[in-house]
Amino acid sequence: MTRISVGGGVGKSLRRLYAGLGHRSRPGILGVAAAASVGLAGCTASAQEAVDFAELRRRMVRDTISEPRDGRPPVLDVRVVDAMGKVERHLFVPEDIREWAYRDSPLGIGWRQTISQPYIVALMTELAEPDPEDRVLEIGTGSGYQAAVLAEIVDHVFTIEIVEPLGLRAAAALDAAGYENVTTRTGDGYLGWPEQAPFDAIVVTAAPDHVPQPLVDQLAVGGRLVLPVGPDGGRQELQVLEKQADGSLERTRVIPVRFVPLTRSR
Repeated sequence: MTRISVGGGVGKSLRRLYAGLGHRSRPGILGVAAAASVGLAGCTASAQEAVDFAELRRRMVRDTISEPRDGRPPVLDVRVVDAMGKVERHLFVPEDIREWAYRDSPLGIGWRQTISQPYIVALMTELAEPDPEDRVLEIGTGSGYQAAVLAEIVDHVFTIEIVEPLGLRAAAALDAAGYENVTTRTGDGYLGWPEQAPFDAIVVTAAPDHVPQPLVDQLAVGGRLVLPVGPDGGRQELQVLEKQADGSLERTRVIPVRFVPLTRSR
């Protein structure tokens, strides 16, 4: 069993920034029922055409990511902020709710899944500490939005989605947006992608009730595993696990969150 200690490690200053955030932070992903209720069923094509998505995206980055108005720590990594400003989030949500794409809230994307709120996407990306030469694994492709944000920064993103129609739709969206450095596949994300390992960072966008050992095994030394951990409907927390030279993990607890559960193949 991999030994886990609690402490600093790579990105200590970043971890300190989030220390004590705890109860003052908002949940990362709201429950599926709540997220699914966020919609705009009456939004017409003509109404969407009138929306200035570029301006909405600029305001989202300013008010939610770089200068949060609710007391949350800002995202400081310039590369992450730039990526959030480049990725057209509205292209990764269903057409009937695109007008709401830049609100800081999760949105239902079908198959009882959600696209995470922008702040959480930016936070998890920053905690992964991505570098341009990195190879990153994402578990839970979902809409494809998180993969697109990572792809703006790193060399290559490998992403796995267990819900086949959702994965196919995300792959099409990523392809249409021109992300040639993203490879998608359908499968059980708990098992990772061993033939492409090791990974410099692994980002998990759904919550397992424990840290998956296959993902730990596929993490490079010095790599970061960023994931929510906890039971469905119970207490979950966002954690960063950094792999040490001896194979042990140094864990940082970041904030309480609420994610949809990590689905396993039967």
